Amino acid sequence: MRPRSYRYGRGVDQFGELWLPEDGIPTVATVILVHGGFWRARYSLSLAWPLAADLAARGYAVWNLEYRRVGLGGGWPATFTDVAAGIDALAGVAADGPSLDLSRVVAVGHSAGGHLAAWAAGRAALPPGAPGAGPRVALAGVVAQAGVLALADAARAGIGHTAVTDLMGGGPDDLPDRYRLADPSAAPPTGVPVLCVHARADDEVPFEQSARYVTAVTRAGGTARLLEAPGDHYTLIDPATPDWALVVGALAELVSPPR
Repeated sequence: MRPRSYRYGRGVDQFGELWLPEDGIPTVATVILVHGGFWRARYSLSLAWPLAADLAARGYAVWNLEYRRVGLGGGWPATFTDVAAGIDALAGVAADGPSLDLSRVVAVGHSAGGHLAAWAAGRAALPPGAPGAGPRVALAGVVAQAGVLALADAARAGIGHTAVTDLMGGGPDDLPDRYRLADPSAAPPTGVPVLCVHARADDEVPFEQSARYVTAVTRAGGTARLLEAPGDHYTLIDPATPDWALVVGALAELVSPPR
């Protein structure tokens, strides 16, 4: 299967790839894939190609999203506005002809992509004028795979070395207003369920990142759950592993019609 690319901006990295099920396979729902790589330019949406192919074979329409990363015009606020615009671009893609179910859209993100997917779940609560405010496409849920979900804590702990401070342009003590808008744990969503999948053996993004996020969301009255994966940071994006099977199961749970 070959995806079709659609642009949501003029920049070289402002596009998404639409992967559709083969003819004859009914479409289950729409999944947005947000790749990881600590928001850095050397990592691209090619990281998510195996996942996109696997999900399309399972009947999902998949929007594999690219965005500006640090080193290629990304960082605050460009990375965030790109992810927001890329998600909202699905409305135009659907109007262009492909049969997409925009009533059941779930974002799946790995590592830094998990951060961005969880952040996108809270866009409706952002103040007017903030980067990403006023979503046009609503998310029905998020699956965060080893997400960097407590951004300020990650900056202070040096997760990814200087990855977080490079993204934000500085640390949380110097830029508290930015972190308040960008940190999923600081403004957790209350209307979008989030399923976190994380391995305790993860040596890139600590398991505690997801644990802290789930605690913050539930304290705020939202819905979040943590599933412990048996592998490591990268087995979560290997379709041949039990870790990916956990993600697929979590995704099916989020898109199932309410009973």
